[in-house]
Amino acid sequence: MPFNVDLTSGNVEKEDRSAERGHFGGSILGLRLMAERTPAGLDPYDPRALLYVAAGTLGGTAAPGLAKAVFLAKSPLTGLAGETHALGPFAAGLRGAGAKALAVAGRAERLSYLLVQGGEVSLHDAAELRGLGTAATTDALRAVHGRAAHVAAIGPAGENLVRYASVVTDYAYAAGRYGIGAVFGAKNLKAIVCAGDAPVEVADPEAVARLAAYYRDALTTNPLAALQAGLPGFAGWVGEPPAPGYASVRNFSVSGASGLRVPEARDYDGRAVATTGACPGCPNDCLKVYAPPGTAERRSGGLGQEAFLSLGWNLGIDDLDAVLGANALCNDLGLDPVSLGGTLAFAMECAERGLLPGGPAFGDAAALPGLIRDVAARTGALGDLLAEGAARAAAELGPGAAPYAMTVKGAELPCFDPRIQPGIGLGYAIAPGGPRYDALEHDLDFDPVAGLAYSFGEAGRIGVEPAPVAELDAERGRRTARLLRLWSGLDALNLCVFASSPTRPLTIDHLTALVTAVHGTEFTLDDLLAAGQARLDAMRAYAAREGGGPDELPARMHDEPVTEGPHRGAVLDRASFGRARDAFCEELGWD
Repeated sequence: MPFNVDLTSGNVEKEDRSAERGHFGGSILGLRLMAERTPAGLDPYDPRALLYVAAGTLGGTAAPGLAKAVFLAKSPLTGLAGETHALGPFAAGLRGAGAKALAVAGRAERLSYLLVQGGEVSLHDAAELRGLGTAATTDALRAVHGRAAHVAAIGPAGENLVRYASVVTDYAYAAGRYGIGAVFGAKNLKAIVCAGDAPVEVADPEAVARLAAYYRDALTTNPLAALQAGLPGFAGWVGEPPAPGYASVRNFSVSGASGLRVPEARDYDGRAVATTGACPGCPNDCLKVYAPPGTAERRSGGLGQEAFLSLGWNLGIDDLDAVLGANALCNDLGLDPVSLGGTLAFAMECAERGLLPGGPAFGDAAALPGLIRDVAARTGALGDLLAEGAARAAAELGPGAAPYAMTVKGAELPCFDPRIQPGIGLGYAIAPGGPRYDALEHDLDFDPVAGLAYSFGEAGRIGVEPAPVAELDAERGRRTARLLRLWSGLDALNLCVFASSPTRPLTIDHLTALVTAVHGTEFTLDDLLAAGQARLDAMRAYAAREGGGPDELPARMHDEPVTEGPHRGAVLDRASFGRARDAFCEELGWD
């Protein structure tokens, strides 16, 4: 199934792994190839390191929830298996060009790009693209290969080996976490271009059409889907400010009243670049593109749910245009907004505490664009330091800085605070690839009073019953592991978590029917959970082989309670967290 590409020699060969069951051409197969083809301890920037890019057997199909592509490599940030996903049209472009997966090794002699076209893969010179942002790179490659070509590109951050550099597909849809863009850069790979419109065949087109019609109707009845489809959208934070302790403020150091405002819906007026049509076959336009008028490159403003928190409140900034502009700049330069925000927040707190003289300051929105450019270019001592990420920067600054690096396994935490949602904290700490906010649903959704009651039945099918949000015990550990296994199954098949059970319209029965309709063979809940377990097991085995970091949260989450609001006093008791962690691992069959 994958095209094996050696950038050093330029050789390309296709390998048939279809006889192997259970990998669906996605991340499970990529993890197997990483384990088979790379030795333990290999530097992520070594030419022998493997880069895996795949739509798999489902991704790129014109149907709800099937627009995802996986990007996988050993992470320069964590040293673990770094798996990130891009929504948008790139997966469909890869399939239309005649490929389901690429397994890329070696290092090109000069900056190059891969062209996938007509079921063939070839290597081409990209020297003239050096230093260009992701949008200009996409423009240049579409000028050569057609306006309908789909492009996954890195910007200057990837070329400069910023450890949290991202890959950005089709201008606005990032594969953002864990530094996969830096792996592209280390391989002298500027982009992957997909040209072609070969149809993606499905076994039962009528069944797929029925599921799409159901999903379209559900957009008006499912509250989260309606929020995603509407304006300003799921990532457009509006209305009442979150309760203290819900989101990170100033590097998680403020857990009381923040004094920061949330935008109103009218604040997004005049800032929309594209609000429909992101994912082929899916009517729910989750990913919208926003940027302030006058921004140098507005098309790169694809807005993920974490951007406002990571580049805004986490930095003490509540100016919407500053955040939207910073997000667009991050995508154009090829930087993960979450890790960048976590690293800048770390530097700001260190500067505030006298540990980084001359460092950046919380709330300084005017300085943010310059900081972003300095990091992407590794300009000066500060830019070069922060390009390494918060954990490595803390090690460089000395032991006094370590408490302010809000990282797990070397990766910066997402901005949803685990102190009031301990299941999220367990997921951050134990997920074997590092912390991800979209690895499992929020604890708040299953609170018996404040939760999303319509989802309780779905959650109950995998053994997740309603529980008070702050309850931290062994059962919390087991429930969290079951949720993680379910969403791991979605990741393994490249199914979109933002369309799926337990809180979105695609219920377990719809998901299994969708896979059955595409593949033509019966697919069950047991199959979905088995895929989720297999993916987690493979990631954990890789982490063990590579000596991955401990399953621990920053001490702040255990020592500094929420100080105000409805969650006042919430903190993760160490002993309770340990018992929940043990139960979590026991549920998944791990030592």
